[in-house]
Amino acid sequence: MKRKFHYAWMIIFITFLALLAVQGVRLSFGAFVQPWEADFSMDRGTISLISTLSFIVYGLSQPVMGRLVDQLGPRLILSVSTLIVGISIFLTSFVQQPWQLFVLYGIFVSIGVGGASNVAATVLVTKWFNEKRGLALGIIEAGFGAGQMLLVPGSLLLINWLDWKLTVIILGIFLTLIIFPVVMFLLRNDPHEKGLKPIGGDLKEEQINNSAISTKNFSIWDAFRQRQFWFLILPFAICGFTTTGLMDTHLIPISHDHGFSTAVTGAAVSVLAGFNIIGILLSGVIADKWSCRKILFGLYAARAVSIIILLNSHNPALLFVFAVLFGLVDFATVAPTQLLATQYFKHHSIGFILGWLSLSHQIGSALGAYLPGLFYSHAGSYNASFYLSIIILALAAIFSALLPKSIKIGNEKAA
Repeated sequence: MKRKFHYAWMIIFITFLALLAVQGVRLSFGAFVQPWEADFSMDRGTISLISTLSFIVYGLSQPVMGRLVDQLGPRLILSVSTLIVGISIFLTSFVQQPWQLFVLYGIFVSIGVGGASNVAATVLVTKWFNEKRGLALGIIEAGFGAGQMLLVPGSLLLINWLDWKLTVIILGIFLTLIIFPVVMFLLRNDPHEKGLKPIGGDLKEEQINNSAISTKNFSIWDAFRQRQFWFLILPFAICGFTTTGLMDTHLIPISHDHGFSTAVTGAAVSVLAGFNIIGILLSGVIADKWSCRKILFGLYAARAVSIIILLNSHNPALLFVFAVLFGLVDFATVAPTQLLATQYFKHHSIGFILGWLSLSHQIGSALGAYLPGLFYSHAGSYNASFYLSIIILALAAIFSALLPKSIKIGNEKAA
């Protein structure tokens, strides 16, 4: 008999598409830095402050969105959030004053991005998949990389061919008239809405009960007193500083400052995003088979090396070497970090721990967006930001190496 296609894979495709579009727009911020500098007579530090506000709003929205997803369902939150981003990014074309950018992009776009994020996506995966969850989560996480690969250079080219206002109009129409209807009308919260069972079947009653018992005696202070909590949180904040903060906000102006053309810059961003997808998928597979502590040590160390390369990249070949290496280690830290969290805190509230991880990443991202812009405004160079990033990445690698071994579970290797 032919194996019937399960609608769960359609759910994954729709969620992947939504994250590609919404997160791709968010990651395109760097393409608008120089046009906004010219149009609004703002310095790099002020524009970076918009990105900083965006990361703070995004981070603080996560626990709120998690509660709304539980109450209203991921379909409504994901679709409405996509619509909010689409309308808000469209309205930025009418901005006349810098404060309006702070309101529209820093607040409204960021609230929408917070809803169309891993929070709703992860709930969908847990409802539709009782098997192959790792594969499903890996595909969804790759939506971030795909959005970076397609929409960042796409925005850069549109700005170059047209202007930034027409670019945000196109992005807004794309989200509002194409992505929003697809998510709203094709996504389903639960397989039972389609008369189906999750892939892998329904969970047994005793499995559900055991999962609830594990958090019965949970206290947040238990987590705060543990070394592994801080040795996961601090490197993940450094991760945010050096990826979504520094690179996603400033890589395009950094590339232009080094004398690279728009075409070379766009190609480098596409290469980085393509290898980011490869790194995401590889890290998930390797994390199940090897020590996550050692993986994180290697990822942070390699990221430091990549920034050293970027610091000295004054020809396209070195820029592309940076793009390949940084892409491989960009989002690759997520899977081993989350896996370690679930192993260290399996008797605690995993949602609470992962929420703190996400918040720490966004705080790091906010600082990574603002401080390099501030340094640039004062010194006219990103070198201080590069040196700071190299130092803190070395610290992140050391913290990861000092993490305790996690308890072996089933056939998993000790992390």
